[in-house]
Amino acid sequence: MLRLQFLDNRQAPVWLTEERLTIGQDSRNQLVLNDPEVVSFHAEIRQDHGYYYLSDVSQGGTLVNDQRIGSLFQLRAGDRLRIGSAELLLVDPSRAPARPQPQAPRWFLQVIQGEHQGRKFHIHGSMTFGRSSKCELCFSDAELSRRHCEFFLKDDVLEVKDLASANGLTVNQQKVRNAVLQPGDQLKMGSVTLLVIGPKVSVSDAPDEDATQFVRVADLPLPSAARKPAAAPRTPAPRSNGAAAANPLRAAAAARGAPAQTQTGQAAGRLWLGGLSLLALGFCLGAALMYTLR
Repeated sequence: MLRLQFLDNRQAPVWLTEERLTIGQDSRNQLVLNDPEVVSFHAEIRQDHGYYYLSDVSQGGTLVNDQRIGSLFQLRAGDRLRIGSAELLLVDPSRAPARPQPQAPRWFLQVIQGEHQGRKFHIHGSMTFGRSSKCELCFSDAELSRRHCEFFLKDDVLEVKDLASANGLTVNQQKVRNAVLQPGDQLKMGSVTLLVIGPKVSVSDAPDEDATQFVRVADLPLPSAARKPAAAPRTPAPRSNGAAAANPLRAAAAARGAPAQTQTGQAAGRLWLGGLSLLALGFCLGAALMYTLR
C-alpha cells in the first residue's frame, strides 16, 4: 500500500486505501488542497489490481517528476507529484529503509554510599562530577571540589580523570589521577562511593610465540639409549698427558687418534723383525762362502 506524503509536511500523509482518490479545493475531495492554483476537482488517482493511475482533470495543472501528464499516468513508488504549489511524494513504506535503533545504554554509575544512594546514572560522552550545578553529575557533598573529576566514554571504553580536586580520586582503594574503568570498579570521591556497571568484556589471551613452553616430565620422549646399536670393541687408548686431561677437547682428540697410533707402531715392529731376518740370512750366507774358499 502506498501513501502520499507532503514534502513540506503542511498536511498529514494520505494512504491510498480506496479505489478512487480525488484531489482539489472542493471539500468533497478525499484530499483537499486550499491553494489558489488548484481547481475544485483537480486530479484523481485510481487503483486497479495493485496499480495506481493518475488522471489530470485540470488540463495541464498536474506534474509528475517535473513533467506534465496527460489524461492517464501510471504512478510508482518514489514519484514526485506537483499540484499547484503542493509537492507530494509517493512512498512505499514496505521498501523504506529501517531506521537504526538507538544503542541501549551500556555504562552506568550507581551510588552505593553517600548522597543519592541507590541512584543509577547513565554515562555517555563526557560528563563532569562535582558540586557545581554545571556538572552533569552534581552532588552537594562538602568534601567534593566544584569540578572534582570527569568521565569519558569513547569507543565503549570508560575513563575517569581527576580535575585537580582537593581530596583526590580513589579507584579500588588506590588514589589515581586517571584510570580506565572496568565493570565492578568502585570509585570514592569525598563521602560518595560509585559502582561501575558496564558490559562484560571477555579478553582472550593470544599465545606468545616467544614465550618459553614448559613440558611435564611424563610428556618427554623416552631416552634413545635402548635404540642405539651395540658399540664396537674399543682399542685401549694410550695414557693421556696433563694437557689432554685439563682440556676435554684435547682429550677427545687424543682418544680419536689412539687407534691410528697403535696401527703405526705395529707396522714399524713388523719392518724391524723383517730387517733382522734378512741380516741373519746374509750373515749365514757369508760364513758358508768363506768356508768354501778355504
